Amino acid sequence: MKGPGILWLLQTAAGLSMAGPMFVVGVGFLRSGQLVGGIGFLALGAATLYFPTYLVNRIGGPRTWLRRRISRPGRTDRDGPTTDSDSGSTPESESARSRILERFRR
Repeated sequence: MKGPGILWLLQTAAGLSMAGPMFVVGVGFLRSGQLVGGIGFLALGAATLYFPTYLVNRIGGPRTWLRRRISRPGRTDRDGPTTDSDSGSTPESESARSRILERFRR
């Protein structure tokens, strides 16, 4: 039987630790008769509860991280010390920077 994984449990714990106080404040507002504040805090808590899952899905999960590491076996050769003829090459550093930025844009 396959249950929820450890990453899912960590995401849920992180979401509840951030959203829990917002839910408590929202219920407190609702009980005191402040409908707008209560609904606002409950909605904010619901969005915050999902935020860790959204973040991991945005940057990829552990399988994606491992796939990225395994798919670049020659990475250390390119990022090693440069020679004198290679010292002024900015296109390689720009392409490395663009690859890093592409991870966040997905």
